[in-house]
Amino acid sequence: MLKNRRSCLSSFFEEYALNAILFTDLKNIRFLCGFAGTEGALLVSRSHAWFLCDSRYTAQAADEVKGAEIRECGAVRIETISALAAEYCLGRIGFEAAHTTVTAYRRLSEKLSGIELIELGPRLDEIRIRKDHAETTLLSAVATLSSQSLAAILAGIKPGVRELDVALALELEMRRRGADGKAFDFIVASGVRGAMPHGVASNKSIQSGELVTIDFGALKDGYHSDETVTVACGKPGLRAEEIHAIVRSAHDLAISAVRPGISCKDLDEIARGYIREKGYGDYFGHGLGHGVGLEIHEAPTLSPRSTAVLEEGMVITIEPGIYIPGFGGVRIEDTVVVTADSCEILTSADKQLHIL
Repeated sequence: MLKNRRSCLSSFFEEYALNAILFTDLKNIRFLCGFAGTEGALLVSRSHAWFLCDSRYTAQAADEVKGAEIRECGAVRIETISALAAEYCLGRIGFEAAHTTVTAYRRLSEKLSGIELIELGPRLDEIRIRKDHAETTLLSAVATLSSQSLAAILAGIKPGVRELDVALALELEMRRRGADGKAFDFIVASGVRGAMPHGVASNKSIQSGELVTIDFGALKDGYHSDETVTVACGKPGLRAEEIHAIVRSAHDLAISAVRPGISCKDLDEIARGYIREKGYGDYFGHGLGHGVGLEIHEAPTLSPRSTAVLEEGMVITIEPGIYIPGFGGVRIEDTVVVTADSCEILTSADKQLHIL
């Protein structure tokens, strides 16, 4: 499987006439060789791969790394890279420019004498843009865990409960169900705070009649889930119900349009156009969604500026919203995997307006 993943590097070797590519971003390293630790590098040539780490990770690498030779190299990793370059005639090495600091690049340039370093831009991260079967299985499992965790704690959302209490209860429930942690700082935004798309949980107490937006996700085996519901703590007002219904319809229209070949820009417009038609276009400011995988936000991006086109195997969020300052807001989000002719929804929390 990991060998198949590395085959996607062929176009970079050809386009840039490379002898090897040096990976230092841990997400790409995990994707390509399986290492789940917090320090290391991966050097991949056309026919070989070497995982470089210090003594702290040698045993872990021996257990996790597949398809790459493990080289324990101490703190001075560059010397090992230089030795491998000389032994295997690696005169042109590409590197992850998007994940390399100026200081690290200068150090590489100074120490790797006679080696031409070739800058590879953010497109290199797109080797992960289409998920294989193993990845979609992991993403489905963590999405299910996360959705079930929310269902288990919803009854605890009552007037007087703090947003922070909701976030903590949700995180603990995820842990009980086997999550390695939370995917990000949960957004729990009630009442007027719902107008903040990234209103992380605060000390505010939830009041009767308020909408509560909960954006949450779990982390397990390196993969993330991402889902949002907006519920009501007691009977909401008519305007709140109207806004929720509009967002829900925009969400459903976009999901029904997901298929290989549709542009991310056009998919964004399906939801955005509907919200605009209902008179709330000025209150939907962010993009419709993003990719999810080893990172909570990765390619592709769904927005009016996106140039990406959906392909089978991509895993994306669909998350339209309406945010009205001084009033509140609604966001509804599911994570889906693009199939041969449509999509499969991985997240499963009820998206109807749930009145608690």
